[in-house]
Amino acid sequence: MSDLQTPYYLIDLARLRENMERIRYLRERSGAKCLLALKCFATWSAFDFMRDFMDGTTSSSLFELRLGHEEFGKETHAYSVAWADHEIDEALGYADKIIFNSLGQLDRFGARAAQRGIAMGLRLNPRFSTSGFDLADPARPFSRLGEWDLNRLEQALDRISGVMIHYNCENADFELFDAQLARIETEFGGFLERLDWVSLGGGIHFTGEGYPLDRLADRLRAFSERFGVQVFLEPGEASITRSTSLEVTVLDVIHHGKDVAIVDSSIEAHMLDLLIYRETAKLPQDGEHPWQIAGKTCLAGDIFGEGRFAQPLKVGDRLSIADAGGYTMVKKNWFNGVPMPAIAIRDEDGTIHEVRRFTYDDYKASLS
Repeated sequence: MSDLQTPYYLIDLARLRENMERIRYLRERSGAKCLLALKCFATWSAFDFMRDFMDGTTSSSLFELRLGHEEFGKETHAYSVAWADHEIDEALGYADKIIFNSLGQLDRFGARAAQRGIAMGLRLNPRFSTSGFDLADPARPFSRLGEWDLNRLEQALDRISGVMIHYNCENADFELFDAQLARIETEFGGFLERLDWVSLGGGIHFTGEGYPLDRLADRLRAFSERFGVQVFLEPGEASITRSTSLEVTVLDVIHHGKDVAIVDSSIEAHMLDLLIYRETAKLPQDGEHPWQIAGKTCLAGDIFGEGRFAQPLKVGDRLSIADAGGYTMVKKNWFNGVPMPAIAIRDEDGTIHEVRRFTYDDYKASLS
């Protein structure tokens, strides 16, 4: 444990390297290019380390696009559910490729992109996905995410060179990925073979334990060769899984029918995805003493989850919440005015250094 003041996110470069090496191997064996999905992880102090292993970034907004262009470099894909009139010209100034969500957006802004010589694409919605949670399902009924009618897609063929298809969500099942890709090949193959590139999006958990990476690589290469396209992947969670923890300190212990430890952090403010998707934080489970770990905001449900510890917890104990990198730092907020966690990096030699600490001035400046 570092002597840094908690709470802080701790990015472990040795663990991050494990994911990066798998990405490097996948790229080399499959021929696919991998773009970091900034919607999941945009902590640019780690970009220097990640840059040699990845091909660039993909974004969901103007600010993400600009950050990827300025801080990561390499290939920059620009996507947004809807570009606004006042931001499209700036966006085109940062993009290597721009992916429009709808034919309407392509009709509206495509000529501007063409004038700059920027490759254009559309989002293709295959009308199915691996998501088991309606909130995150891009293929939910009446989805606004992408085009799926072939007649509409073919209206764009003279203007676009590729498509982005995002249909996986933390999918660790290669057989399911393979079967659904086969459905895409069957339903859209005649369209895909007239393109130059296809992005299969993110959500493929190929850096997970035991994932058949060689089979994935061979499947991607076969897809690429069949349709004559450059394949892109957009790993977010797969890029940084298991690399980052949230370090916290116990502030109080309460015994109201259950042993509860209140820590100097908050699930709503610092790990919001757990609250949204009703998941629990990854806490130690190998001890004999069960404790509930709770946040310090006034929200009754501000609870990280249940853990089992070697000893009863006490005020001043430091805890490490594992796998806290994805969709955390990009979603943290100032609810209750709770200080945001600092950001620190553990170098591969074990040295820990703080790269950012947030202050009252940051809190005040975020308001008016």
